[in-house]
Amino acid sequence: MSFEVVLPRLGWNMETGRLGEWLKRDGERVEAGELLFTVEGDKATQEIEALESGILRIPSDSPPPGKEVPVGTLLAYLLAAGEEIEARNSKLETGVAEVSASMPASQAVQFPASSFQLPASDTEPTISPRARHVAGELGVDWTGLTGSGRTGRIVERDVRQAAATATATPPAAERVSPLARRLASELGVDVDTLAARLPAKRIERADIEAEADRLQVERLKVSAPAAPPITLAPALPSAPSVPAGMAIPITTMRRTIADRMAASTHTVAPVTLTTEADATELVRLRKQLKDDAAVGAGLASAPNVSAQPAPSYNDLLAKLAAQALLEHPMVNARFEGDNILQWSTANIGVAVDTDRGLLVPVLRDVQTKSLRQIARESAALIEKARTGRISMDELQGGTFTITNLGMYEIDAFTPIINLPECAILGVGRIVPKQVVVDAEAERIAIRQMVFLSLTFDHRLVDGAPAARFLQRVKQFIEKPYLWLVG
Repeated sequence: MSFEVVLPRLGWNMETGRLGEWLKRDGERVEAGELLFTVEGDKATQEIEALESGILRIPSDSPPPGKEVPVGTLLAYLLAAGEEIEARNSKLETGVAEVSASMPASQAVQFPASSFQLPASDTEPTISPRARHVAGELGVDWTGLTGSGRTGRIVERDVRQAAATATATPPAAERVSPLARRLASELGVDVDTLAARLPAKRIERADIEAEADRLQVERLKVSAPAAPPITLAPALPSAPSVPAGMAIPITTMRRTIADRMAASTHTVAPVTLTTEADATELVRLRKQLKDDAAVGAGLASAPNVSAQPAPSYNDLLAKLAAQALLEHPMVNARFEGDNILQWSTANIGVAVDTDRGLLVPVLRDVQTKSLRQIARESAALIEKARTGRISMDELQGGTFTITNLGMYEIDAFTPIINLPECAILGVGRIVPKQVVVDAEAERIAIRQMVFLSLTFDHRLVDGAPAARFLQRVKQFIEKPYLWLVG
């Protein structure tokens, strides 16, 4: 029996998606649970597993990698050995390679049997999904490896050993993903030159986009108009000049960000409250945790000891914000039909700047986790977000968001609510200031100060409760022991 491989829906609002790249080749044997292909959704690239086992057949008129198609579009088949596809009339036979996501199963698209040639035997080596993923990261051609796993399967250690013993950098053609090569052609990027600048690295979409941005800046510098010559005679009026520039196509992610920001601005009734907190004790706590992590890293060489990442300021803020949300559940809320749903758990989204745009990975159940757990999970999520490997599930389900621009020397700003959440906390830089610490004694001291900006939806919560929540966050920053012992 044949099984159809279609473009899946990665989120409730997803209507279309881009086929990233095939992780299995046409004619290759696929086992249920193995990674089959990647899909680019609104903000994330998701690796899709095979739901059934069989031989992969990709029709010649299947949507190519990089093409945006509707959810439910037929991409390929999984066939049993010796099986042929029953011929029937279909849209794909007439050259239209798009299938509506709402099409009933009885109208599923099929291909004529003459379109396929099944291999005489299955001689390709098998490889675990984890090993395939590592091979892609390290640029290792696994098809020629000998597996050391059970039944001769190639496992992760085989791939890493091959990468460690390699004496030459793989050629550029083997280190450029199909999607990256197609995008490079569209943006005018020379992949061979880029690969030479990034030796031993697999060239992916983010690398191509970054290189295109760099080339654009260089072109604008060259095309910038020269300064007009100095003359003693009065210059005659001339028509205003048109500034040099270049039209850049809007990416799917940028369009999604624009739509969501516009929806937030037009939907909610935003109000922003700003206060300044004394973060001296929080800075001291962060330094102690970093020193402790440094000692742990020095002991990591000992047996059964592993280094732990030091919690960042965002990790500390997520933990204390979760405690404040439990005390003020009206801020940890959203609209649910005709009701207001107040969450009993704190899922904190932390805004991350990536080469492809703004992403907000979600730390779940923060109120139940230790700082070390939060630090490990946030570090892993940020790495996935910046390398384009984060899944849609890891970007959804947040109940509150923190966005920190302190590293860019920003003091205060007005963040935009991440729908359907009720509020978002903006954090500025921590800077030493001269402040009054004892008004009666007229004593002044240098303290580490930080601005906090809370934007909340006035439809869900009034100003006073929102102010009490921000006041509690300020107290937790100034006195970390209040939430450390909670």
